[in-house]
Amino acid sequence: MEQSFQAIYEAIKKDAENKSYTAKHIDPLYSAHENAKIVIVGQAPGIKAEQSKRFFNDKSGDRLRDWLGVTSDFFYSTDKLAILPMDFYYPGKGKSGDLPPRKDFASKWHPQLLKLMPNVEMTLLVGRYAQKYYLHQKNNITLTQTVKNFQTYLPTYFPIVHPSPLNQRWLKKNPWFSTEVLPILRQKVAEILQTEP
Repeated sequence: MEQSFQAIYEAIKKDAENKSYTAKHIDPLYSAHENAKIVIVGQAPGIKAEQSKRFFNDKSGDRLRDWLGVTSDFFYSTDKLAILPMDFYYPGKGKSGDLPPRKDFASKWHPQLLKLMPNVEMTLLVGRYAQKYYLHQKNNITLTQTVKNFQTYLPTYFPIVHPSPLNQRWLKKNPWFSTEVLPILRQKVAEILQTEP
């Protein structure tokens, strides 16, 4: 029997691995729609996102929307975008930023949700965790190499650096991202979503 979006959502909440979150009334944070044309795969919700129950509700989200060429209203209201982080829960704080998403979370839930989204034309891979998982990469391939060679992965995948303010140094060191990658990203998003770039 084919799963529904609601059934998967309830299954995620009831899963033993997410028990500690559910006990604290913390719901999984993601967005999936039957009409989705672009899937955005990020890292995991930050603490601000978890508290507000709104994904990409921070400076990273502001920058991401700017990179995509979409407004905040559109980003949060359209059913043409799906947001599937590598983990649907805030993983906690580490020594240098947030902890990584749990290792097997995406492999457990992403395929079930993607099966219900037959119209997806492109998957945006935001950051190293998403790229390593979806592109089946080994550790010796760097994020910079992947992003610089983004054309190799089109039209199915579009790898980009995470828009976090922590990556400001990377962006300054790699100006080609703004001049060569972002214009094509905006164009692709506009074509798929049929919006103005």
